[in-house]
Amino acid sequence: MRRILGRPALALACAGLIGCAAAQPTIQPPAQTVAPTAAQPAGVTVSRWQPVPWTDLPGWGPDAITAALPAWLRSCQRPAPAWAPLCPAIRSLTLATPEDKQAWAEQHLQPHRVLERDGSAPVGLLTGYYEPTLDARTERTDTHRVPLYAPPAGLRDGQVWFSRQDIDTLPQAQAALRPVAWLADPIEAMLLQIQGSGRLQLTQPDGSVRSARVAFAGTNGQPYRSINLWLQQQGVATNPWPQATQAWARANPDRVNELLWSNPRVVFFRLEALSPLQAQLGPRGAQGVPLTPGHSIAVDRRSIPYGTPVWLATQGPSFNTQRLVLAQDTGSAIVGAVRADYFAGWDEGALPLAASLKQPLQLWVLWPR
Repeated sequence: MRRILGRPALALACAGLIGCAAAQPTIQPPAQTVAPTAAQPAGVTVSRWQPVPWTDLPGWGPDAITAALPAWLRSCQRPAPAWAPLCPAIRSLTLATPEDKQAWAEQHLQPHRVLERDGSAPVGLLTGYYEPTLDARTERTDTHRVPLYAPPAGLRDGQVWFSRQDIDTLPQAQAALRPVAWLADPIEAMLLQIQGSGRLQLTQPDGSVRSARVAFAGTNGQPYRSINLWLQQQGVATNPWPQATQAWARANPDRVNELLWSNPRVVFFRLEALSPLQAQLGPRGAQGVPLTPGHSIAVDRRSIPYGTPVWLATQGPSFNTQRLVLAQDTGSAIVGAVRADYFAGWDEGALPLAASLKQPLQLWVLWPR
């Protein structure tokens, strides 16, 4: 997606959607610098992969693969060259016992600890994102006046276009844009742009309601600036997100544009039908496959290629887990070697988990031998 997430650099993400105060884990750096291995892909430029034994993976065992297998199978819909030869065998794992799945992985894959490029083991950061469900209209009304735009015709990937303030104020910018839906709350619209996609309960002029998805379709190429960082600089508390920011906006209606315009980046969307079957799937990530709640992560693709299975270990006040996930997405805030954004899904528990995640992280990639 994207995306996705029009998420910015790490420092901004920490002050933005989640307002970071990450706990400091106890992770000791390796005794010496580690050279890249022959297995490390050429495009991996911000991390080093250190081969380790399977016993180094905390929690690894017979049940490790089963829950993540649906996400792994989706990665095989668009496999990277290194994975295409293994995908037939990965598909056959659906019929295997947990012990056979474990044995196959240990025979065909090599775990690598993800390190910084200089071989040090940093304090990694795990954050979260989700797919919000919002009330919307197909046409502007007295209550729903905040547009979500399709990308302007001819906009190229990476092209710098009008800023958010320009889009709101310049006739030539507005003339080039077509709304795909209208929301009532400008903070909800910003939330949707930060997440990179969302589900809409879309009311039509005749009063009927249909479900739809707004999927990431590009950006205006402007830098991301966290609106919550801007609020914090004004001395305003921003937790919990987004409720605290919405409350501030209601109390300061004359300053809402000032808040929004502090972030010049705009995400454009396309409207997609959302059938009951499609509603069971997540939005498409940057790999081009649907995301799986709890088993898809966004990564810096310069550290981990799309479609790579990753063993993730994290412990913090919000979330403790050791599990297999798939690198299937990215985001402008997801920068660095040991950095991941955890896709929490779209149900009622997704927002609290995604908004609270800001905790230590360790990653191991599983790569073909």
